[in-house]
Amino acid sequence: MPNSSTKPTRDIVEAAEIRDGVLILKDGSLRAILMASSINFALKSSDEQDAIVLQYQNFLNSLDFSVEFLIQSRLLNIEPYLETLRTRLKTEFNELMKIQITEYIEFVRTFVESANIVSKNFYVVIPFTPVTLYKKGGVRAALGSLFGTQEAGATLKEENFKEYTTQLYQRVDAVRQGLIRTGVRMVPLNTEELIELLYSLYNPGELEKGKIPEIEK
Repeated sequence: MPNSSTKPTRDIVEAAEIRDGVLILKDGSLRAILMASSINFALKSSDEQDAIVLQYQNFLNSLDFSVEFLIQSRLLNIEPYLETLRTRLKTEFNELMKIQITEYIEFVRTFVESANIVSKNFYVVIPFTPVTLYKKGGVRAALGSLFGTQEAGATLKEENFKEYTTQLYQRVDAVRQGLIRTGVRMVPLNTEELIELLYSLYNPGELEKGKIPEIEK
């Protein structure tokens, strides 16, 4: 018998909507999420390391808003690569080559399973909270002007969304310009990529098995 005190998933997830590559939270605030490249700090010379640290300090000091850095680690899913090799094996006529491909597939599969190889992705989360949320009455009062209704599933008005998105991406540009001086490159996630990221965060085991399930628009 299900526990009556268990909250439904929609009450746990803070995301209300994803529109045009922007994450809209239930409180009416917006988030842009950028995937960031990595740099091998340990392989840099001492002068390069000092320069990177200095540029990063300058970046942090230049911000007048908060940002969040997210590191996602998950087991490497080697199955799509192995499936490609299996497809090649079916079309190969050279018996020696077929033996080599078969042995290679087994080697890669065994090695990955025994070593527990982990892939890492790096993200920067940039927020924007409309000023109306800070005014008298707080979030509950502000929702009336941000949404057409306060019922579940209400969406941000289009004119407000465009205005807030413009201001959000001004912050995105500031963050990109600041971090590019440290050697870090970033690209904003689009709607599909945001869905995959959120799905992987709430279903960490499922994404390791393969692609995320088809999601109705």
